[in-house]
Amino acid sequence: MKAPRLALRRAPGGALLAAALVAVMASAPARAETDPESGLIKAPGWEAVKAQCGVCHSHQLVTAQRGDAAFWTGLIRWMQATQNLWALPEPLEGEIVSYLATHYNETDWGRRPQLPPTLLPGGERTLGEAAAP
Repeated sequence: MKAPRLALRRAPGGALLAAALVAVMASAPARAETDPESGLIKAPGWEAVKAQCGVCHSHQLVTAQRGDAAFWTGLIRWMQATQNLWALPEPLEGEIVSYLATHYNETDWGRRPQLPPTLLPGGERTLGEAAAP
């Protein structure tokens, strides 16, 4: 007895759908390679960040932050003024700030936006109003 043959029919627009799927998959960002020890994204500057920042604190403290170049420069200045961070030579500081602003920038923040007041417990109250007794 012969096995039944399956008839494959093309769905209308099937080629278009396949092309769209290929385009979406090709445009999906590749997951960046990370250093297994520090968790830092491996890209130009990561070793400088690992060597300088990891001396005083966990690299997780670095990767949990998000900001642009001004944020990272300000954070370095704050650490220098209050936490005894040593002076970083300009080429090194520039490399660190560039790496952090590129790979740990504010647009990559993974948290949801704050809920509007109407969705908070109590509904119509604003954030500054106290709940009625």
